[in-house]
Amino acid sequence: MSFARKLAAWQRRHGRHRLPWQGTRDPYRVWLSEVMLQQTQVAAVIPYYERFLARFPDVEALAAASQEEVLRLWSGLGYYARGRNLHQAAKKVAFDLKGVFPRSAREIETLPGIGRSTAAAIAAFAFGERAAILDGNVRRVLSRCYGIREERKLWEKAKELTTVKGIEIHTQALMDLGATVCTRSNPACARCPVAADCVARRENRIDELPAPRKRRSRPTRRTKWFVLVHRGEVLLERRPSTGIWGGLWVFPETLEYKVRKRKRLPALDHGFTHFKLRVRPFLCAVSSRVEAPGRIWLPLEDAIAAAVPAPVKTLLSGLLGK
Repeated sequence: MSFARKLAAWQRRHGRHRLPWQGTRDPYRVWLSEVMLQQTQVAAVIPYYERFLARFPDVEALAAASQEEVLRLWSGLGYYARGRNLHQAAKKVAFDLKGVFPRSAREIETLPGIGRSTAAAIAAFAFGERAAILDGNVRRVLSRCYGIREERKLWEKAKELTTVKGIEIHTQALMDLGATVCTRSNPACARCPVAADCVARRENRIDELPAPRKRRSRPTRRTKWFVLVHRGEVLLERRPSTGIWGGLWVFPETLEYKVRKRKRLPALDHGFTHFKLRVRPFLCAVSSRVEAPGRIWLPLEDAIAAAVPAPVKTLLSGLLGK
């Protein structure tokens, strides 16, 4: 049996079949799942996907929403640029394209936040296009099985394999094999359907392939957060629309209030792609609240449900005793 046939047979028996975005050719649902799955584990995506669909059942509903509401539902999923791009792409489809989702990978790639591999996956699952994908899981499978290190050659191999019948099964099989069997560390080679053909296994190069990307040391940035509370309400300020946590609500980094009582809270560490953030939070009780543009006082229960990043939610949960 060929590589593709072995893969398809394995997928039918051992692949993932009950994920909430499977069994549909609705491009909106496929697109939503593929964006959410970028750099995020399936288990973490499922509840977000289901909540999004419940609130935004189609692209028109998503396009009509405010960015605030979109980011609120995205809160905790991370990589918030995905949420902002998702919203912008929905507007483009709903308004500029009159609700008609692009059908080819090349056209899909023109939408905000959609790269080559994601566009190909959407085109394959929604429209049956023979488009090559090369996300992290697929890159690992092909690199190890064929002993390929160079990115260009990996794309060539991925494209070569799209000549198979049943592109949807083939694409899902590659994804599933990389996610559940051909993992980054401790791959389950005994359960791999193509282990007998695997160059990395035969040449004892599993740890070498795919070629590791150069990791830059991430500097640590430090900041202070002032958690101002007044009569059960907390002060939040909106981040600029672009950049880290763009459009989300966070605690002020400067103190402009007369503090009645101040307490230092345990430091928080949060990792970004290019740097690490260490936050020193201070709980500050104030005697009065002052309104200001870009800032808002919210009851703690409302604040934790707002569009806030994970570290803010962590601090708010601590204040609520959750």
